[in-house]
Amino acid sequence: MENRKLLFRSTNGNSPAVSFEQALLKGLAPDGGLYMPDEIPGFTPEEILEFSNMEYHEIALAVGRKFLTGEIPEEDLKRIVMDAYDYQVPLEKVYDNQFVMRLDQGPTASFKDFAARMMGRLMQYFLNRNNGKLLILTATSGDTGSAIANAFYGLDNVEVLVLFPEKEVTARQRKQMTTLGKNVSIVALDGKFDDCQALVKQAFGDSDLDYLNLSSANSINIGRLIPQTMYYFYSFAQLRSGDIDEQVVFSVPSGNFGDLCGGLIAKNMGLPVKKFVVATNENDEYPKFVKSGFYEKLVPSRNCISSAMNVGHPSNIPRLVQLYGGNMDENGTISNAPDMDLIRKDMYAVSINDSETEAMISDAYKEHGLLLEPHGSVGWAGLQRYIKDEDVSKEQLCISLETAHPAKFPEKIREILSFDPELPPSLHGLEEKEEVYGHLPTGYQAFKEFLKKSYSK
Repeated sequence: MENRKLLFRSTNGNSPAVSFEQALLKGLAPDGGLYMPDEIPGFTPEEILEFSNMEYHEIALAVGRKFLTGEIPEEDLKRIVMDAYDYQVPLEKVYDNQFVMRLDQGPTASFKDFAARMMGRLMQYFLNRNNGKLLILTATSGDTGSAIANAFYGLDNVEVLVLFPEKEVTARQRKQMTTLGKNVSIVALDGKFDDCQALVKQAFGDSDLDYLNLSSANSINIGRLIPQTMYYFYSFAQLRSGDIDEQVVFSVPSGNFGDLCGGLIAKNMGLPVKKFVVATNENDEYPKFVKSGFYEKLVPSRNCISSAMNVGHPSNIPRLVQLYGGNMDENGTISNAPDMDLIRKDMYAVSINDSETEAMISDAYKEHGLLLEPHGSVGWAGLQRYIKDEDVSKEQLCISLETAHPAKFPEKIREILSFDPELPPSLHGLEEKEEVYGHLPTGYQAFKEFLKKSYSK
């Protein structure tokens, strides 16, 4: 296994197996499915124990090597991970053995930086090797767009086009995308994130646009998922007590479910996860699925203050279903049911509404000095619900993911806590920069004409 190059197959099962390079650069399989490795590589408990003596980029190299053997020479991969992960990953103790992992210290103050920077560098590596060019199409509900735009900004061999729902992102989230220029173009839709995502997926399946050499940087791309396994290993390695039998609980605020799938892959690689708390906002299609075994898309998605999680049909659900032995197509139709008993054993799925989200921002700060933004608040509230419902002991290691910096949501923090969160360096000077972005209706024909006009053969 160590020396065999992994192949990646579509969750729909009707496309040929491809290399990682092909899966990365294509994004979506020809049959509309998502690429997954045909076998998930593993670590022994002893190897995971050794991670406690490693820095983040060293763990990233160890995890990345498992998937990229035969694709990238060791020294090149080492250089890529050291360049991608040159910032801190704070692990903040809150009380007892409960921690918040702050994934908000990258260049766009969002957890999306972890995936986008690694993926961008991998794409650049392969494109440079083959003298290729790509047009990256990305839909964003908040932070993905800015992370992707930043990761690919200024590259000669990549154009980036980001679609976003105009009324469902904050001003700072928007400005992180719309003030870059160069090879980065931004378009607003008067619709939902699901509308943006649907246009991107339809364009991928349109043979008239094959000449554009389209690829995706959304979490439908396997190149986004693999980097998102790494911080699960890192946080456990840093916080474990040393007991080789110790298990960890992760609480994951979930929208498009890429972050959760990264965690599930880490678990399948051997990370000793006792439970994933799958915390959604009022878009509760997944908690309902876990409870009933019946999946139904939520159309339209609900607009909540945790805007990046306003997803009525998460793109990564087919990957999750496949990991549990089932099959779901991109439309949400299940042809082979997953092991629901095992899903319920591994996951505690909970929906947190806006009033609970706001209350937790207030309570966490007043009781523990813990400053959360809406997405992190959903994750922390979900964890507290799980601890109470399952009577979890004080010794149990619990890690909740904070996925964006509170300063990206100043209006909400000011409303609840009556102060402005301190700006991280990455957000300084943003207010003064000039914005440039376009507008389109939600219909596909207008989007197709825009692509043909903007990006010539």
